[in-house]
Amino acid sequence: MRFSTSAVAATLLAALSAPQCSAFLAPQPLSKRKQSHQHQHHFLPATNAKWQLLSTVSGEAPAPAVDAKEESEDAVTSDEESTEYKLVLEDVPPASYEITSSPTAPGGGDVHTLTINLGAPGHPDPIVIETGKIGRQASAAVTLTRGESVLYATASRDKDVRDLNFLPLSVEHQERFSSAGLTSGAFNKRDGRPAEHEILVCRLIDRPLRPLIAEGWRHETQLLSWILSYDGVRTCDPLAITASATALWLSDVPLIKPVAAAMVGYIDGQLVLNPTLEQMEHSRLNLIVAGTEDAVLMIEGAADFLPEDLMIEAVTFGHNAIKTQCEALEELGKVAGKEKKYDTINPPIEGLQEMVDEKYTAQLDEIYSSDFSKEDLSSATSQFSETVVTEMEEFFPEEKAAIKDAMKDLLCRRMFVKAKTEGTRIDGRKLDEVRVIDAEAGLFPRVHGSALFTRGQTQVVATATLGDRGMRQKIDRISGMEQKRFYLQYTFPPSCVGETGRVGAPGRREVGHGNLAERALIPALPTEEEFPYTIRVESLVTESNGSSSMASVCGGCLALMDAGVPISSPIAGIAMGMLLGDKGAVSDENAVIVSDITGTEDGLGTMDFKVAGNKEGITTFQLDIKCEGLTLDTMEKALEQAKAGRMHILGEMEKALGEARGELPSTVPKVIKLKISEDSIGKVIGPGGKQIRALIEDFELTNINVEENGEIQVSGFDMKKMEEAKEMITLLTSQMGGGGRGNRGPKPEYAGPEPEVGAVYTGKITGIHNFGVFLEILPGAEDGSTPGCEGLCHVSELHVERVRNCEGFVRSMNTETLEVVYQGKNNKGKYQLSRKAFLEQKGVKGRGNSGPPRAAPQEMSDDEVSVISQAIENAITE
Repeated sequence: MRFSTSAVAATLLAALSAPQCSAFLAPQPLSKRKQSHQHQHHFLPATNAKWQLLSTVSGEAPAPAVDAKEESEDAVTSDEESTEYKLVLEDVPPASYEITSSPTAPGGGDVHTLTINLGAPGHPDPIVIETGKIGRQASAAVTLTRGESVLYATASRDKDVRDLNFLPLSVEHQERFSSAGLTSGAFNKRDGRPAEHEILVCRLIDRPLRPLIAEGWRHETQLLSWILSYDGVRTCDPLAITASATALWLSDVPLIKPVAAAMVGYIDGQLVLNPTLEQMEHSRLNLIVAGTEDAVLMIEGAADFLPEDLMIEAVTFGHNAIKTQCEALEELGKVAGKEKKYDTINPPIEGLQEMVDEKYTAQLDEIYSSDFSKEDLSSATSQFSETVVTEMEEFFPEEKAAIKDAMKDLLCRRMFVKAKTEGTRIDGRKLDEVRVIDAEAGLFPRVHGSALFTRGQTQVVATATLGDRGMRQKIDRISGMEQKRFYLQYTFPPSCVGETGRVGAPGRREVGHGNLAERALIPALPTEEEFPYTIRVESLVTESNGSSSMASVCGGCLALMDAGVPISSPIAGIAMGMLLGDKGAVSDENAVIVSDITGTEDGLGTMDFKVAGNKEGITTFQLDIKCEGLTLDTMEKALEQAKAGRMHILGEMEKALGEARGELPSTVPKVIKLKISEDSIGKVIGPGGKQIRALIEDFELTNINVEENGEIQVSGFDMKKMEEAKEMITLLTSQMGGGGRGNRGPKPEYAGPEPEVGAVYTGKITGIHNFGVFLEILPGAEDGSTPGCEGLCHVSELHVERVRNCEGFVRSMNTETLEVVYQGKNNKGKYQLSRKAFLEQKGVKGRGNSGPPRAAPQEMSDDEVSVISQAIENAITE
């Protein structure tokens, strides 16, 4: 059972919260379109005007379901009267940058400041990067400021060289709750282990930087970044990439070129650079691009069935902003950067690569030309590797790592030569050929939806589970609590590749792959009005030989359709690869694009480009490369080849299940929704939840979920019992009197002396909610016959600064009382209190002159506050 004790209208929550947009979470719908479906489902028809079906895919707020006869004249109807969004972008200075230096660091050292104007309409705030003032013991440290958001990033390395055959790079990123004036909700009030969204940002930082660190660098290297101040206007994800890349560029770690990032939205038919969170609510594209001045290194994005040519245009648009930043960072490096450390990188051993090529090319070509299975090819390659190392150590003793590097280089080049000259790959397929696909839906009898998807030697078992609002995934962020109605969880056990290993909490790779598959499916999900369920998809990888994340997209889509979820169209995904003769170069006209890559092609190739969508357009895409960059011409070729592969996979999926099943499985609970007035919520909940628990038990329900605006969701398996429960709730809420008091008479009221307007009172906290704090400023009768004088300090009156999370703010103060000024009664006779007025009397001022003026917090009318206050007061009393 789930119930939120704060009975506040959903419109108030929307006004007070500023959700952080992310390239991964997709908290808002990518479009406002209405989808129509022909499927017939076993829902309850909305025959009674007072109740209807309930659904909130992608976190979109539900439209009110109110009986027209019971609508009050002062009801908030702005959501129902929404108009088409029109994008307005303010003019900005042209693209430019400026570097200044001043001896203002502690101790008199130089502080270097880089100010970048991106020249993009709608992006008035410059990006300001400063180094030399904070974190001077790190190899390099920078602060990056945009608006009132500030990030701090450092780059550090160990002195000693490690005996490894890979780059020892680690990345950490943290969104500090204090950056938004909050404190962690954990028991010890300390920010803890990385949350899922922080892990995803770590991956965003790592992916474009790793391929540009000089080959052979073996010092333990660590990149750390923190959000120190967050203004709630734009997401900080691309800033985290730029800040960490700048710190690495200014350090002595041999990064070959400066790297920067940008975010792109597609709003009202126009591409927008680094859009605001408000603009992203209306965007059909959520794209983050990272790269150098010359080429693109990383892409992470989600789209609303957009065509390939628009994707290329969006990447080009974002890359233009990256060029401006990289040009500026190049100059900053000349002023403030350290000399790169190359002396510990071992140079290539003279004659080693030539000898390996001469002795083993023919033997390797024979292996690549054989018709081996994955196991046989792996065995033959391993045997070949052991032979090369053993024989070459006789000529180059104690150079085992260098021999392995030379052998790997040969493997890559011969794979490229075979593909370029013969048009075939090492497993015998053509360059654009997809492996054999086998798909099956409806595997497990008690699961709501299930599917088995096999593509070559990659296989996933996907399941779909439907539930009510209590099943939503809750995420605590610096912008407040977010809830997801759809989420996909990906599991990659070691057994899927024939190995043993750790099993437990998901690793960073699993988090990233699951999120990619999740974003691929979101645009196809039904709107809230069409489907009443929270949806969870699980993908268990049972075999892996290339792109299990895209197999999770295909399997997850089939599981959704098997569960009867009325998706707008099937979604499929494919992973593309690229082979280059020189892995260290930028892609050119000689690059070979291959479809549906295997694990070997992924390991030895230079690109992993995942694309998912339907027959009309793209829903998600992700690019990682191992060379110095990918040109837009090569990307365009890869997208066109990926589209052909996607069409083929969709055709194979259609053979297994062409559309969503017309009825929900019998194991899925039925859901109905009804609407009650907010002042009747206490009657349904009862004292300490006694009433709602009795309803669930007496009518054998699965759950009753009560929303803060009076919407109630009833779920169960027995339709007759559910109808009876609905009638009982209607009866309870139709009784005279509020707050569930039944026939016990009116609630006692305060009977003491009235407080003095303008006077300061020390109020005892009696309730904390998203919209404000209830305080008792005068005591009641000693015998308890009448309550004390209680008033509401609205969230806008809590502090001279804007408070985004009322509950977190008050609890972080660790106090049971607040000093407030009594401001009189509103037109409903409710007491109004203000801590803000008290602070202003004490001379406390906001940061109004420290930066750009802040937008005034959205406030509610007295009537709205009175309605909500009455509902909460009734609920608290009981």
